[in-house]
Amino acid sequence: MRQLNRLNQYQRLWQISQGKMQLTSVAEIALHCFCSERHARTLLSQWQQQGWLSWQSQSGRGKRGELSFIESPEHLRSVLLQQQLDQGLPHQALQLVQIEPDQLSQLLKPFMGGQWLDDRPTLRIPYYRQLDPLDPSELPGRAEQHLAKQLFSGLTRFEDDQVVADLAHHWQCSEDGLSWFFFLRPQLYWHNGERVSSQQLLQRLQQILANPEGQRLLSSVKSLSLPQAMCLRIDLHQPDNWLAYRLATVPCLLTHPEDKQLGTGPWRLASWSAGLVRIENHERYHGALPLMQAVEYWITPQLFDKALGSSCRHPVQIAIGEDHELSLLRPVSRRISLGFCYLALRPNTNLSAWQALSLMTLIRRKQLVDQLPLEEGLIMPSQEMLPGWSLPETQPYHDEPLPEKLSLHYHLPVELHVMAEKLKEVLDGEGCELTLHFHNGKDWRGYNGLESADIIMGDRLIGEAPEFTLESWLRLDPLWPAVLGKKDFARLLNRLSKIQQEPDEALRLQGLRETFQQLMARAAVTPLFNYRYQVSAPPGVEGIALNAWGWFDFSRAWIPPPVAIP
Repeated sequence: MRQLNRLNQYQRLWQISQGKMQLTSVAEIALHCFCSERHARTLLSQWQQQGWLSWQSQSGRGKRGELSFIESPEHLRSVLLQQQLDQGLPHQALQLVQIEPDQLSQLLKPFMGGQWLDDRPTLRIPYYRQLDPLDPSELPGRAEQHLAKQLFSGLTRFEDDQVVADLAHHWQCSEDGLSWFFFLRPQLYWHNGERVSSQQLLQRLQQILANPEGQRLLSSVKSLSLPQAMCLRIDLHQPDNWLAYRLATVPCLLTHPEDKQLGTGPWRLASWSAGLVRIENHERYHGALPLMQAVEYWITPQLFDKALGSSCRHPVQIAIGEDHELSLLRPVSRRISLGFCYLALRPNTNLSAWQALSLMTLIRRKQLVDQLPLEEGLIMPSQEMLPGWSLPETQPYHDEPLPEKLSLHYHLPVELHVMAEKLKEVLDGEGCELTLHFHNGKDWRGYNGLESADIIMGDRLIGEAPEFTLESWLRLDPLWPAVLGKKDFARLLNRLSKIQQEPDEALRLQGLRETFQQLMARAAVTPLFNYRYQVSAPPGVEGIALNAWGWFDFSRAWIPPPVAIP
């Protein structure tokens, strides 16, 4: 890119005197710009015409001229960046700003937030890390799960914690609960403009069932078929009154069977790179169309502790726009996360059931969460697992002392690292040496260390339909076979099977609540803390409301058109 090369040459010249006037020669300028003297004269002429600098040469070979700088390289990068962005060329703009991440973050801030580009409203969001590839079957990150729900649709979807029709316009269930019929919308389109066929959706569901996680999530499914062109039939081994909920989850989002980047959601993926992710509205979406033309994630990686991985920061407070002008940014939406960080105890040869109860009581009584050296307002101690699902009363200490040694295994986010260090300190005071094992991941998939753990800490995301989400947590998370053991885990799955067959929703929820009460009472698990979600935005960005993922529905965001100056 010629502009980038010219700007880099100018910056090298500037850095010799940090922008102060220089007495130099054409030969020295050519040396610093890595070019011939003839080309150096051409550059000086061009830069002077553009108003970047002033050059007053002296006659005679080798004579020194006076070089005065008018514009700084930072200002020129900003101007060129704006030009590229105004022309709708974000990738060219990124090439223009090949600088260190902390400098990149500062340079991009004035261009974040809501922008009108060639009559197209665009929302730019600065983000602190690269996004993982969007495969709905393997998305542990909160940001990735939220983005997937913007790009892809399922047969059903969640709306205000209720399940509603999506690609299907409605569904029916047989009286015995074993056959479900999903009637598809007549006009559905993939993001590439291709018509969606019933056969493609059937094929994609079959692929999901072939995936191990899909098998566990849809364990009641016996067969799939197309009894007629616009009807998809699902037959079950046993009734499952959570089926419509399961089909609305991220693992059951229906991508194109031959291209997982193609979906049918309100937004389509326009570009994906390490520095920029851009989505644009899908003009043939079957629901209400988005109010914005495009949303862009500008990836500006921040410095982090390499031992804790690239996701060590927990971005629960999203700032849209120029972060350093806090007087302009205003909190537009706040909420307490239903998701929580948890602690689980695994009774084994090192830790008896009585010792587990004593340890859980110790942790609760010490109020460790209140003592964590974390940013004020980031977290709050959990008082219940879900609203109305109270924690069991703390039990008195037992006479049995804690073991001399225990092991703690935990994964991201970084707040759990702080909690682990605090717990180690407390147990040292009880005569128990705690060994810490950190897993650089967002969940326990692919981790083989749980079978040797005594204490486990992790993060439980909860999006929509929180009670159902916890039911899926028990089914899918590798945590539970490790904590309960094979026999007790089999009993748990049997109990969940009976709960899902209950047609009365209130009784299903009651059964789930009792199940978790029993797990907490035996010191198998307890929630530690919740997060305080917040989105801040500058004036002129409207329609921002936090959802259960700690993000906001991109389709509802909008910015007023620019006011014409008379």
